Amino acid sequence: MKTFERILIKLVIIQFAFLFITQLFFHQLNVLPELKVITQYEGVVKEKNTESVETIWENQKAGN
Repeated sequence: MKTFERILIKLVIIQFAFLFITQLFFHQLNVLPELKVITQYEGVVKEKNTESVETIWENQKAGN
């Protein structure tokens, strides 16, 4: 069981390292500029609130 835990911890560390390197590779080095365009097209990075969120806030204010 102890060896299994050591292997599992090593796999988690390796997975985190690959995740970090991949994020750095794609986002900081701008390797795929299409990826940035796609996220903007899909509305992931927009800071615009939708009407439903604004409606919820208005209902909470009216309830107080």
